[in-house]
Amino acid sequence: MKKYFILILKGIGMGAANVIPGVSGGTIALITNIFERLINSIKSFNFHAIKLLFKWKLKDFIEYTDLYFLLSILLGVLIAIISLAKLFDFLFTNYPVYIWGYFFGLVLASVFFVGRTVSKWTISVIISFLIGTTIAVLVSILNPATENYNFFYLIICGVAAICSMILPGLSGSFILFIMGNYQLVAIDAINDRNFEILLPVLIGAIGGILLFSHILSWVFKNYRNQTISLLTGFILGSVSILWPWQKPIYLFDKLGVKIFDDGEAIITGYKRIFPESINTEFWLAIIFIVIGILSIWIIEKAAESEKKDNLKNNKNKNID
Repeated sequence: MKKYFILILKGIGMGAANVIPGVSGGTIALITNIFERLINSIKSFNFHAIKLLFKWKLKDFIEYTDLYFLLSILLGVLIAIISLAKLFDFLFTNYPVYIWGYFFGLVLASVFFVGRTVSKWTISVIISFLIGTTIAVLVSILNPATENYNFFYLIICGVAAICSMILPGLSGSFILFIMGNYQLVAIDAINDRNFEILLPVLIGAIGGILLFSHILSWVFKNYRNQTISLLTGFILGSVSILWPWQKPIYLFDKLGVKIFDDGEAIITGYKRIFPESINTEFWLAIIFIVIGILSIWIIEKAAESEKKDNLKNNKNKNID
């Protein structure tokens, strides 16, 4: 039970990260040493798994798909998304500098901890890192599209969001933000349990993750160092999105009048600025940045300890 409880906590971490535009659940998966196992578990849902299920070989199906592991992670993700959507909406409205600061520190520290897992920095690995950084920076400066309720567009949103959610450094929430549907899907539809919006997104997400997991697993297996360096570049390039001091860019009509939707001004993006003064807010933001860095350090140490325990347990089993 302890093992599954830890997996649920990791899932909660992934889910919480995916709610925040700019933070990736894949980053949490990578630094907690479940990324590769997660990808392999997802990609195992293939024709062989279906055959085992139809033959009612449930034990073999569970073992082949690593089902208990996957369900633990998914449970944690769902707990986080359902319980934290309203909380993050409140925090971003009332304490934006502090919440951005925390995640800025968290993602910044992730660059070091993920990057150090590269076993050898060759020319191809360095080029992969630069490509990843460039892609993430280019994505971060794209102007968001307008909100779109179209069924097929929502399916595409599900595909794009889920694929980026499992990629460290590319945030599913931020991709939804760029596509214009972050508020619609990640906040309104979840809080209102609007299944007319959530169903097509879910269809796209399931189809996208099953296909993408096969591609990512093959690349990770055959080009491990290049893949990790690419993902590290993604994380580094996404750091600027989380800069704590930001000003919202509002949508105006042709006459220069601010446009509102349901009583709220429509935001089309954020402008990064330097803090206006060294005041209490500034120092609290710095504290939250440090807390974010320490959070990743604690997660990393816990993952290392768990890895050592697993190796020790495996040795004892072999001796027995």
